Amino acid sequence: MQIRDYTEADWAGIWPFFDEIVADGETYALPRGLTSDRARAEWVGAPPWATVVAVEEGTGTVLGTARCGPNRPGAGSHVATASFMVAPAARGRGVGRSLGEHVVARARERGFLAMQFNAVVETNTAAVALWRSLGFAVVGTVPQAFDHPEHGYVGLHVMHRFL
Repeated sequence: MQIRDYTEADWAGIWPFFDEIVADGETYALPRGLTSDRARAEWVGAPPWATVVAVEEGTGTVLGTARCGPNRPGAGSHVATASFMVAPAARGRGVGRSLGEHVVARARERGFLAMQFNAVVETNTAAVALWRSLGFAVVGTVPQAFDHPEHGYVGLHVMHRFL
């Protein structure tokens, strides 16, 4: 797989799994029923934000995507944040780990001091385990902050690591 910067042509490969992940309601607190244009506006940010894609070499199929940038503006802009989506058909192939490693390295290269994830759903055990394995720690949990379709109200972890 290759990880590279997003191009507008990539949206056609991202949109189907973006829509599916948001519609299942288990990991993202985004409104269901977003149009493709609104979803793209949510995901693809202008600089200093960067969006990347993981593509299968040979086919160019988009396997996953990540976006990263400053967690807060101004006095908080030295801490990065990121969000990730992996196509359901590509799960278990190391796509999330590769995207995570890439984004951490990129944030370090761009001079960020740390990275913070603001809303990791506590029932998303695969993501929590992945981020822990990449050096992130849960620094707090906002109780009942996410309305999960199966588990009801569950916590959102704030995860952090220095770069």
